[in-house]
Amino acid sequence: MLDDVDRRILRQWQSDPTLSPAELAARARVSPGQLARRQARLRDAGVVQGVQAVVDWAALGYAVEVSLRVTLDKTQPRAFDDFIVAAREVPEVIEIQTFLGRVDVRLSVIARDMGHYQHLYRSRILNLPHIADIEALMHVARIKSDEALPL
Repeated sequence: MLDDVDRRILRQWQSDPTLSPAELAARARVSPGQLARRQARLRDAGVVQGVQAVVDWAALGYAVEVSLRVTLDKTQPRAFDDFIVAAREVPEVIEIQTFLGRVDVRLSVIARDMGHYQHLYRSRILNLPHIADIEALMHVARIKSDEALPL
């Protein structure tokens, strides 16, 4: 589906999404018109879903990250749906992943400090519906965080 020109454009675009169209075209070694057509085609095909600002939540005062592994009460027919709808309402839940296996859902939760996390855990997390078991893993260090694909 992607040719070498598409890959070149995507590599450059991923490495610096703030490049102007002219700069991106030059780095990808294509004309500005060709760049615009290919970008539109990549968006239309769903390959590129958007360009976004990545905010460093730690720079905003969130010093604690906890990964919660949640097992749901699967005897409840709407356990997944109800849980996910409710978890999305907690602003400090920054990621929700579902799994097959013993763990059903993983939540990434951020907090300003341990007191804030304790309050969130007791008042918001434990009140989410259909929790059968929950395990907390305290985040220590982010070793690799890269959303760029190897193109």
